[in-house]
Amino acid sequence: MVKKIRVAMIMGKMAGGGVEAVVMNYYCHINREQFQFDFFVDEDSTFVPEAEILGFGGRIYWVPPYQKIIAYRKALTKIFKAQHYDIVHSHLNALSVFPLRVAKSCGISIRIAHNHSTSAPGEIKKNLMKSVLRLFSNVYPTHFMSPTKSTGKWLFGKRVAEERLFILKNAIEINRFAFDEIRRIEIRKELGFRDEEVVIGNIGRMVWQKNQKFALEVFAEFLKIEPNARFLMIGDGPLESEIVSFSKNKQIFEKIIFLRKIENIQNYYQAMDALLFPSNYEGLGMVAIEAQCSGLPVFASDKVPDEARLSDLFIKIPLKLSPNIWKDKMKSSLLMLFENERKSRVSEISNQGYSISESANKLTDYYLELLTKNR
Repeated sequence: MVKKIRVAMIMGKMAGGGVEAVVMNYYCHINREQFQFDFFVDEDSTFVPEAEILGFGGRIYWVPPYQKIIAYRKALTKIFKAQHYDIVHSHLNALSVFPLRVAKSCGISIRIAHNHSTSAPGEIKKNLMKSVLRLFSNVYPTHFMSPTKSTGKWLFGKRVAEERLFILKNAIEINRFAFDEIRRIEIRKELGFRDEEVVIGNIGRMVWQKNQKFALEVFAEFLKIEPNARFLMIGDGPLESEIVSFSKNKQIFEKIIFLRKIENIQNYYQAMDALLFPSNYEGLGMVAIEAQCSGLPVFASDKVPDEARLSDLFIKIPLKLSPNIWKDKMKSSLLMLFENERKSRVSEISNQGYSISESANKLTDYYLELLTKNR
C-alpha cells in the first residue's frame, strides 16, 4: 500500500474568508487516498470547518498566532519535527516568511509560498509591514504559487513571476453555479422579492477591503431611477454594525436584506440581477468568477484584477468616479443586458481553467513532480 503524502497547510487566522474557501475546495476534490492536508490554524481563529476536515481524514493543529513569535516558532518546530513533512504549503501571503523560515530550519525540503493578495491602498500600517516582509519573500520558499501572474509578481518580483511561478487558479465546482430558473423563483420567493424588483447583490466580508459603504451609496443613487430595486448583502465581519447603521442613515435600510455567512451561496446568485463589487483591492475576486458563471453582470471597481474578466458580463468602473456615475453606467449596461435572456456561462468559464476537478489534478501532479525531483 502506497503511503499517503501529508501536506502541511499553513492557514493562519481562519475566519471563513476567500482563501480558506479556495483551500477547502481543493481539499474536497483532490485524491485523498494519495494526499492528505493537515491544517495549521491560529488559536484565535473564528471559523474552522473542523467536522469537514476531520471527516476527510485531515488533522487540525492549533498554534499561537505569528504575533507571539517565540511561541509560534516553538509550536511549529515541535510539530514539523514530529510529523516529518515533505511539503509545507503556506497561504499567509507576505506573512509566509514566518512559517517557511521554521520549515527551513527543520530541514523540510519543499516549501511553497502561495500569495493570494496584493497591496491594500489606504491600509497604511498593513502596507508598511507587507513592504518589509516582501524583502524576505524569496528567502525561505523553494517554490512559488499564486492564482494570477500579477499577484505573484507583486510579492515575489518580476523574475520569479516570469520564470518560477506556478499558477493555480482559484477554481470552483462550476456546475453548482449554473443558472437555474426554478431555483431563482424559489429563492426570490423565500427572500420576499417580487418579480418586478431588480435585485442588486454584494457578497463578502464586511471589511474595508470590500468597500460595502460605497456599494450602498451606489444603491441609494440607483433607487432614484429604480424605486423597486432591492439590495441583498451577504457577509459578516468587524464593520457589520457600522454598515447597518450607515444604511439606516441613508434611509435605505428597508430596501436591504442582510444575510450573514451562509451555506449554498450558489443559490443566492440566482436571486440577484447584478453583482456590485467595488472593492478597494483584490487578489482576484472569486465572487466575480462565480457570478459570471451564473450569468450575472458584475460591476467591479478598477481595483479588481483584469484576470477576473472571464466574459462580457464583467464591467469595470473606476473607483474614483462618484456613486451617481456608477449608477448611470449600471443603468445603461443593465438595459442592454436585460434585452437578452439570462443564461449560464459554465463552458466559457471552464474553458479558461476554472474547473475544480481539473485544477485539483493539476495541484497533485505538481506536488508529485516536486517530490520526484527532490528524491
